[in-house]
Amino acid sequence: MNKKTLLFSVIAATMLFASCADAPEADKAETTEAQEVKTKSGNTHYADLGLSKVEWIGTKPVGQHHGTFEISEGSLSVQSGTIQGGSFVIDIASISPDDQNDEYNGKLEGHLKSADFFDTEKYPTARFEITNVTDGVIASEDLIMKDATHTVTGNLTMKDVTKSITFPAKVNIAEGTVTADANFNIDRTNWGLVYGNDESLGDKFIRPTVNVQLHLVANEQM
Repeated sequence: MNKKTLLFSVIAATMLFASCADAPEADKAETTEAQEVKTKSGNTHYADLGLSKVEWIGTKPVGQHHGTFEISEGSLSVQSGTIQGGSFVIDIASISPDDQNDEYNGKLEGHLKSADFFDTEKYPTARFEITNVTDGVIASEDLIMKDATHTVTGNLTMKDVTKSITFPAKVNIAEGTVTADANFNIDRTNWGLVYGNDESLGDKFIRPTVNVQLHLVANEQM
């Protein structure tokens, strides 16, 4: 191997390692204590369970894993083109890694369902309940989701721990259908998911930052 080829290999390896070192670039969800949920009237739009989904990405120094959760139920309250409230249930037991072969996806799924992580036998679902939706987002050079139209705040409950999270989202309401998309990062340790959260573990270290991508479709029943 000549010097030029060796240098190229080193640079390529360095770039690959760097690309795996951090969570995907996304807006960081502001996390605070749970907030009061105020009931507001509006027309109910029910989640389309076939089209709605939650994706996640977890990372470690030497790689990352991608997967999905199913949404098992949900609804939004809409009045005069504005979301007044709503909630949806995430089927944690449906967690499905999908970036490896069947054998290794199955092993990872089993570990994520175990008491080390989500403990799905005891906590099979999570819940997100909206507490506030406002038009627009705070203008900032740090904003990643440049086409976001709204700021969403809600209580996320996992493993009997409830925290309020706030994140930008792209929301569209038209002809009896609501679509909402968001892409943000959260710190899993806020919900007691602390397994592997020790940098001294080296390559076995699992970063506390998890990327969450939401796609929600809800339809008004006529």
